[in-house]
Amino acid sequence: MPSTSIRKAEYDPANRVLSVWFVTSGKRYEFEGVPPETFAAFRSAFAKGRFFNDHIRNCFRYRCVSDDNDL
Repeated sequence: MPSTSIRKAEYDPANRVLSVWFVTSGKRYEFEGVPPETFAAFRSAFAKGRFFNDHIRNCFRYRCVSDDNDL
């Protein structure tokens, strides 16, 4: 996942949960209720950080689940 702000992202389609690891903080957040179409668009977006800010952040309920750098 080439992005300057997002280190890694994983999607659980059964639960519609998007997990996102951030480069600077190393924190992982889970976003709930993300439709598969939104994840597909996020994956294919050229500017993942911009897509995230415009279409995911503040659009879905989320929580911080870790602050380590585990991948």
